[in-house]
Amino acid sequence: MRVTLLGTGDTTGTPTPGCDCETCQAARDRGVERTRFAVHVEDEVSGDALLLDFSPDFRTQFLQEDVPLPDAGVVSHIHFDHLDGLGNAYRLFDELPVYAADETDPKTGESVAETVASKYDYLDNVEPRAVTPHEPFEAAGFDVTLVPVDHPPLLCYGVVVKRDGAKLALSGDTSYDIPDESLAALRDPDLLLADGIVPAHRAEAHPIGGRHEDDSGVPRTFGTKHMTREGALALGDDLNADETRVVHVSHFYPADEAFEEPLAVDGETFTL
Repeated sequence: MRVTLLGTGDTTGTPTPGCDCETCQAARDRGVERTRFAVHVEDEVSGDALLLDFSPDFRTQFLQEDVPLPDAGVVSHIHFDHLDGLGNAYRLFDELPVYAADETDPKTGESVAETVASKYDYLDNVEPRAVTPHEPFEAAGFDVTLVPVDHPPLLCYGVVVKRDGAKLALSGDTSYDIPDESLAALRDPDLLLADGIVPAHRAEAHPIGGRHEDDSGVPRTFGTKHMTREGALALGDDLNADETRVVHVSHFYPADEAFEEPLAVDGETFTL
């Protein structure tokens, strides 16, 4: 299983348009990017390819990384930086199965799968397929499971992908408060991609600060929706991950921290 990180940034990406902060400037100087989130998974023997989330930067990502177009896709939740790239399916695919959760979201009154179907009803080649969280399904030859995480006010899901004994786990956009059943499903991955939007010392910048402090008082959640870097790494330890990369990274990291290990940048690849 070959994993390519197409997009490792948050909703504005890094560099952020119109921003001249030290971190965005350092990204430009280094020639690196963190576009909006997406992960490409490929079985190099069969050629099967799966896309996890549809970044608005879809076209740029696929041209930049030169990976094959997916045979199927998975949508974790309906925020635009994870969904709106699906519009790129126009004229690129004869058919594209897109898997998403079937649970009705009290906030929207419909499931993620229903939102995909209604928002992209004009794309005849997109085939929304509703799946039940915690029930494994096959997508492009991979064994996939959606697991509920904590990203209020919307329902959101982490993703587990398995093939030939290899296991990839994505935390999804989430706080550190992941349900126990989901933690069990995510456990023991070869690679964990964990949401870590800011370092813990930046939590004070949020109107409600940080949450889910560790024994030393370090917040593992920033506000309500995302983990801190420290939370992402703690989750990796909790799950016994062989390797953890921090994704969904914002430009609010100080420039001297923003490109240090284990923060991911676009284009990283892993063979599991």
